[in-house]
Amino acid sequence: MRAAAFLDRLPETRRPAPWLLLLCLLLWLPGFFTIPAGDRDESRFAQASRQMVESGDYVRIRLGEVDRNKKPAGIHWAQAAVVHGLEAAGIPARGSIWAYRLPSLIGALVAVLATCLLGRALVGRRAAFIAAAMLAPCMVLLVETHIAKTDAALLATITIAMGLMGRAYLTPQSFTAGQAAGFWAVLGVGILLKGPIAPMVPLLAGLTLAAMDRPAGSPWWKPSAPWLGALRAGWGIPLMVLCAAPWFVAIGIATEGQFFADAIGGDMLGKVSSGEEAHWGPPGMYAAIFGITAFPSAWIVLRALPGSWADRMQPAVRFLLAWAVPTWLLFEAVATKLPHYTLPAFPALMLLGARWAMDPLRVAPPRWVDWLAGVALGGVATGLPLLAGYAVFRVDGRISIYAILGVVAGATLTWALVRMGNRGQWGRAALVGAILAVPLYASVLEGVIPRLQAVWLSPRLAAQVAAAAPGLPARDFGVVGHHEPSLQFAMGGDIRLLRDGAAAAAFLAEGPGRIAAVNDRQEAAFRRAAAERGLAVRELGIVTGLNYVRGRWVAMSLFKVD
Repeated sequence: MRAAAFLDRLPETRRPAPWLLLLCLLLWLPGFFTIPAGDRDESRFAQASRQMVESGDYVRIRLGEVDRNKKPAGIHWAQAAVVHGLEAAGIPARGSIWAYRLPSLIGALVAVLATCLLGRALVGRRAAFIAAAMLAPCMVLLVETHIAKTDAALLATITIAMGLMGRAYLTPQSFTAGQAAGFWAVLGVGILLKGPIAPMVPLLAGLTLAAMDRPAGSPWWKPSAPWLGALRAGWGIPLMVLCAAPWFVAIGIATEGQFFADAIGGDMLGKVSSGEEAHWGPPGMYAAIFGITAFPSAWIVLRALPGSWADRMQPAVRFLLAWAVPTWLLFEAVATKLPHYTLPAFPALMLLGARWAMDPLRVAPPRWVDWLAGVALGGVATGLPLLAGYAVFRVDGRISIYAILGVVAGATLTWALVRMGNRGQWGRAALVGAILAVPLYASVLEGVIPRLQAVWLSPRLAAQVAAAAPGLPARDFGVVGHHEPSLQFAMGGDIRLLRDGAAAAAFLAEGPGRIAAVNDRQEAAFRRAAAERGLAVRELGIVTGLNYVRGRWVAMSLFKVD
């Protein structure tokens, strides 16, 4: 009873930040330091930032010897600043992936706090606290805190900007010039993180609000938008541009304009039109997976949506819908689909869910919505650890006790939340869901994933090289058949990425003391090329693992010339 009374009083606290900080750290720190660098995006970002630190070039983005000028440099600056700060404090951080993840964790924390503090003007203090507690355990945000890339930091800028815009919409007469400056400045920071995504969200919301608020019979070119004047766009837009322009000018000069061709013509338009990177998905995919990406809070948000739509004439609800719906629909229409793309809409959805949960006059949703939300809750709560346990058994051939504990935690979470929901204790259920998600996530992130030996091929290969040739310079190591960025992060950007077995033999012949790692598909060609060159090669060991990006097993053999 004391615990229940404490949970009921918690949303009334005058100091929400310490409680939300504690919740976020309990949710996000498991696995933060122990999960190795992931392949592809995380290692690409981290290695490029590491090369910035080592080279002192903070304009161009490079991965090894290849230019990666596809996105702005904001996240690389943040990661490099963290590394410099930690090393100035005597903490060796350059080769530690957790250091490059810190901007993601900080960005996610800022987004949660902004949801609470800025959301008060939209839904009240109690509901804003509940909304922030609902955002923290959302699975997509949890994943982004563990990946050293842009999206959690981007969410922070969008949440702050939209929270300020909400105040301008509701009370334009009291919106200050300082708040307007903060709105435009934070959008400028967002542009440095991921280009047009940050300003796109308020732009879509503004167009929607202007259309919805237009008086009946008024021509379409005369929208009703007093909030636009409160935002002071006349000098705000130049301020936003000023925040981002210096780097864009510098990168344009450094790359002779190639950055804009790669970033706009290649990266952005390719994702919009063709679903590049094999991440195509049909319209409606984000709605279909919402129960997973927003777990465990989705089961409350889904119940809240019918009532929120019915209350769309209320200004705060209208603003939150204008924040979430157009952005969501846009990403549903884009060809490339990745689970984190709709993350900018999540704070608005959590605020709508919390508003419904804390409303004593809430309207119950249709039975099918109630059923769907419950199935999503129980399915993810037990399915996540079961899937993790299956992965351990399939890949490493053992049963994970941590996965079993996760199933117990998931079943407990489901039972507790359904019980509270049946009693109509939705605000309490939202907080309990966030708290009970802690052991569930910890079992997977700390207990299962770091112990999946077979999938962490790059760190194991780097360790084998270090054992065979301590202190080997990165430029004296070549690899065939495993050109993953995680190996560059583990061993250095100067490693040689070789085309085939013949190239590996030529690499070894070019200098003494070199080591080449050759995958099983190219080993026969390597041995033939080495014999033709008269090289007496010695095998130093073999590392076998699963390249989970490509979905195939790889055996990497290490060779050296005697």
